[in-house]
Amino acid sequence: MINSSATLQKNFLRILIVDDSAIYRKTVRDVLTTLPGVQVVGTACDGREAIDRLPILQPDLLILDIDMPMMNGLEVLKALPLHPHAIGAIVLSGLAQESSEITVKALELGAFDFIQKPQTSSLSHSMTALSESLAPLIEAYRAKMPIQGRLSAQERVPLKSAINRISIEKPGTRRIRSAIVAIGISTGGPQALNIVIPQLPADLGVPVVIAQHMPSGFTFDLAKRLNGRSALTVKEAESGEKLMANTVYIGPGGNQMRIVAGKRIGETIVEINTDSVEGGYRPSADYLFTSVAEQYLSRATGVIMTGMGNDGTQGLRFLKEKGGRIIAQDEKTSVVYGMPRWPREAGLVDVEAPLDQIAEEICRTVR
Repeated sequence: MINSSATLQKNFLRILIVDDSAIYRKTVRDVLTTLPGVQVVGTACDGREAIDRLPILQPDLLILDIDMPMMNGLEVLKALPLHPHAIGAIVLSGLAQESSEITVKALELGAFDFIQKPQTSSLSHSMTALSESLAPLIEAYRAKMPIQGRLSAQERVPLKSAINRISIEKPGTRRIRSAIVAIGISTGGPQALNIVIPQLPADLGVPVVIAQHMPSGFTFDLAKRLNGRSALTVKEAESGEKLMANTVYIGPGGNQMRIVAGKRIGETIVEINTDSVEGGYRPSADYLFTSVAEQYLSRATGVIMTGMGNDGTQGLRFLKEKGGRIIAQDEKTSVVYGMPRWPREAGLVDVEAPLDQIAEEICRTVR
């Protein structure tokens, strides 16, 4: 006889909670039990216990603390690719400066995304904050799972050999050399940027500006780590600085970044503010793309990459109307195919490319 309850459970997203704090383990579990389609298969008080329990519990996703005894979250992330089937992780991050640096490392190691631990003594407020942060990420991860599949470690192949570039560039498209590159990116961003930015040459010849959805304090560490492995100079953008060629400017988390005209003809500078925009994103890709289009018109390249939602679509529409070129990351290599999907379906994209070929496509537009 088929157990219908057991069959139903197989369709649930199986989650293992890993945190050395009993309070957080319980709080996260209480939140997850309120979400549809989720099954908490267990908890672990440190990374070693989590790794030991993977073969038995067979989770699809870990809710993973970073700072733990015995085996920390970074060590767990390094061990996950060795497991027989793909397991994702959403990282729990603190507010300290050290936490932001470690969180960026976790994202580079393949964590799906991160949430900040609520800093409140109120249990109800903590649960509300956790639910608001976790629910959309879990839903996005669930949507990605059919694409990822349950591949064994032996079946997982390097990105470049697994996919081919898909070009939808229209024949006869007029080519104007871009004088700036603007990138909008969210979930999966740090890992993706760690592939694209180091591939760009030292003599790219134009500035690159990036809106990466992140809270305050995290983009500084992201820029610092990218700078250490890139031929270009990578920095967190500062208000009032002049845009320079061969420099990558990452908008500071929790703020907006736009490009405005300088005092001299042809000069453009960075402006950082706290403007509110539709969707509430700070930094907002729409906000950045629109400002770039206003200043550079057809001499701009917009790049839209992995992320949830549709931030960037309206800004790219404006950029397209001004004659700019649009590059989108393809579905196969996007951690979340949201931000690239909307402009793709709206007919705004000139070239759709896998992650490992985006840098090459950027170079084509500036040379």
